[in-house]
Amino acid sequence: MTFVLAMLSGLAFLGKGLIRMADDGDICVRTGFWVNATLEDGLPVGKGVEAASSAARLCQEGPSVGQRAADLGSELPWLLFGFVALLLFSQLMNAVVRDGPFTETAARRLSVLGWAVTVGTPVAGLVVGWSQSWLVASMAPIVGSGPEWAGPQVLILAGLAAVIMGRIMREGVRMREDLEGTI
Repeated sequence: MTFVLAMLSGLAFLGKGLIRMADDGDICVRTGFWVNATLEDGLPVGKGVEAASSAARLCQEGPSVGQRAADLGSELPWLLFGFVALLLFSQLMNAVVRDGPFTETAARRLSVLGWAVTVGTPVAGLVVGWSQSWLVASMAPIVGSGPEWAGPQVLILAGLAAVIMGRIMREGVRMREDLEGTI
């Protein structure tokens, strides 16, 4: 089941990327940088940009290829992260079903999953934050909010917990092998 979910996530990643790049509509981005700003002449936005300060939202008519790619950067990293995490989880579950939970293979795959989540979470969050801040800066050059870190960063702790559990399981496997060798 997890393998099917991983494949669906991978297909969603590819489909979303292809559909969004082929779309010729407006793109919008939210920013909290100027939500409370009141400027007499309005916000200094680029050509073809509509700004709504009450919603902290900028919309670009006829975006460039770079802006469209930056818009993709706000969604695709998390889809790719989900695909990789689900695929690694599927491999872990297959190893557990095939060989049992307390084996070297299961411990190694749990550690790999933990490292993927620990490293993948901040990387995906930074890519999303940077792409959104670049998109805001391309629409309102003076306003720019600077790079952000987006996403559920609590996953870093979950990934570290999986790494630690993988290490504990690996030591348990070694102890069991030593015990079997002495008996």
